[in-house]
Amino acid sequence: MRAPVLRTPRLGARVAPVVLVAVVALGAAGCGAATRPPSPTPADFPGITRVLGVLGVSVSHIVSGDAGCPDARLAPTAISFTAGGLDQAPPVAVRVYIFRDADAFTRNLDAIDACARSFVTDPATYEKVQASPFVAVGQGPWAPEFRAALSKGLAQAATTGG
Repeated sequence: MRAPVLRTPRLGARVAPVVLVAVVALGAAGCGAATRPPSPTPADFPGITRVLGVLGVSVSHIVSGDAGCPDARLAPTAISFTAGGLDQAPPVAVRVYIFRDADAFTRNLDAIDACARSFVTDPATYEKVQASPFVAVGQGPWAPEFRAALSKGLAQAATTGG
């Protein structure tokens, strides 16, 4: 009489339950993550203009890549436009610089001021509002309500995505 041979289950039979448990656990974790709202990210330029419009600032004559100076680092981040509304009459030229993150924003603040020297005609009335990662500049003086709306709009677009 022969001794019985003990057989171990095939590797696939042992691994399948473990894989099934892992898939179910990952699926459940993914469902939990999907119920949380995504973190807000800064708005793009159309998002900025939507926010400004709600606040009473109109935007026209948009030119992408117009830094106002020959600084090649700023040109890809720059958009020039004409803005008016509220107590700002007539409309004024504004340039907004949109940076990828807070580090790029901080790194380029001095470059924006240097660039502005080439298009601002009166340094005493140079205007600048900023809300990381956005900086808007132009020749002033800007009217108080207009300036406040521009500042509020950039801050809102920077934190809520517009």
